[in-house]
Amino acid sequence: MITRRHFTAMALALPLAASPLGLAFAQDAETTPAEPLEDIVLGNADAPVTIVEYASMTCPHCAAFHTGTFQELKTEYIDTGKVKFILREFPLDRLGLAVAVLARCKPAQYYPIVDLFFERQSFWATNDDPVGKMFSLAQQAGFSREEFEACLSDNDVVQGIYANRERGTQEGVTGTPTLFIDGEKYEGTRTIEAMRDVLDAKIDS
Repeated sequence: MITRRHFTAMALALPLAASPLGLAFAQDAETTPAEPLEDIVLGNADAPVTIVEYASMTCPHCAAFHTGTFQELKTEYIDTGKVKFILREFPLDRLGLAVAVLARCKPAQYYPIVDLFFERQSFWATNDDPVGKMFSLAQQAGFSREEFEACLSDNDVVQGIYANRERGTQEGVTGTPTLFIDGEKYEGTRTIEAMRDVLDAKIDS
């Protein structure tokens, strides 16, 4: 699990400080300047079990979960209507915030964009022109240069994601990824076998 303190140096080095992205991370940690953004649900909204994940797009453990266990989880439980999934942004640095903002700018493509950036995390999540690499991936999601720049300057979305992170902190999130299954913090391993044990018991109850 990755905690916020692991990314302090990286966050300060990113070339985003002049934008609302940088301003959000410059605020006092106790300040919540907006309401959390509305959840984007993946799967059947009436599914009997809900999984909420707090994640940062720059977290390697989050990327490993999404490119591994999550794909099996989606096939077995989300696509079959047994579970609905909600990703709540908990960015650990300004680059993670930037990618979260990009995904929010195209809500109909939110989860495909999240998948794309997790799959290619090793490509873009570095200090070697990360914003340029972000744009090259954003183009694959249909962003023009103008849309990309306008999106990253959308202060309402930035502040809403910052509020999402504060919500997570209030719910006891100290690192990423953190999962809640039907409101209960899931402390177990994130293998598909371990998750089956928890989910099947809830679905059958």
